[in-house]
Amino acid sequence: MSTIDRYLTKEIIKHFIIVLMTATGIYLSVDFFENVDKFINAGLPVSRILLFFQLKLPLIAAQITPVGILLAVLITFGLMNKNNAVIALNSGGMSVYHFLRPILFLGLLITVGLFFLSEIVVPITISKANEIWRREVKKYTITSTHKNIWFKGHHSISHISYFNPKDQTISGITLNYFDQQFRLTRRIDAAKGRFKQGRWVFYDTMEQVLNPKTGSYDVEVQNEKVEDIDFLPEDLQRAAKKSEEMSFQELYRYVQDVEAEGYDATPYRVDFHGKFALPVACLILCIIGTGITLRKNTNQGLSVPIIYGITVVFLYWISQSFCFSLGYGGMLSPVIAAWTANFIFACIAGFSLLNAE
Repeated sequence: MSTIDRYLTKEIIKHFIIVLMTATGIYLSVDFFENVDKFINAGLPVSRILLFFQLKLPLIAAQITPVGILLAVLITFGLMNKNNAVIALNSGGMSVYHFLRPILFLGLLITVGLFFLSEIVVPITISKANEIWRREVKKYTITSTHKNIWFKGHHSISHISYFNPKDQTISGITLNYFDQQFRLTRRIDAAKGRFKQGRWVFYDTMEQVLNPKTGSYDVEVQNEKVEDIDFLPEDLQRAAKKSEEMSFQELYRYVQDVEAEGYDATPYRVDFHGKFALPVACLILCIIGTGITLRKNTNQGLSVPIIYGITVVFLYWISQSFCFSLGYGGMLSPVIAAWTANFIFACIAGFSLLNAE
């Protein structure tokens, strides 16, 4: 590795750490002040609050890394431009592609690092953080293991086989109602449920009601039935295991299990491919940052490239969110939904390098 490569690598890593620490600190501060009243109301001790935020750190770092590496590249080359170092090196015969070597090395390194962070560390830590939030802060009576969700209500226990966050429908529902002696007085089984106008509507139901005279159960079958129950789609959204709580292998098995039972796992398929697409974005944004700051005949200061970079990040997240939404809605295949934003910005990265050269 040449002296210039070592210098660029050291400077980019230094600025990346500064940006990552600053952004993480801001994120945690905002998150704390937004939820401090909830911590106080729940009576959570300071040690548990600190543990909660410590457990969230890996996920925050994973989310901020693409932004951090882009800003680090922009700051490094922006300072070199300000001091005319880039012009001097160009005069010595160095092209844009000489500068690109350490950028590609760092981009690949961070891509691989982010991949393993999301695979090994994040699922464990965010699962524990969400468990603290659910049980100790919000005190939910809902528990879930993968796709099976249990809800304890007033004299009732409900089981839901699968919750689809895309259209907020539930499948494989069993509602059990008990009396004071914990005797089953009523049970409803339904193939599917949908939340409409503030109420749950169940389809293909079989209701069993205890007859106190005979001690047997009267059975009634209906195509559609409205039932007042103790949970909302928002509660299920919080209880359902999220994609970031699962590793790639766990998420893949989860998708296979859900589809084997006949349920729609499209949102989780999109998230599965997204777990591969997000780390690659680091490499693409590095190249875009290099192209932005190494354009010839530029007299712009440091602030302008940084504004360009923030704009690029904003447009990337908008594009990615839009494509993911189309994927969740089934308008795009999961693979295309997850990788379209990367493909578009890879083209932009190539164009920015050609323009810089």
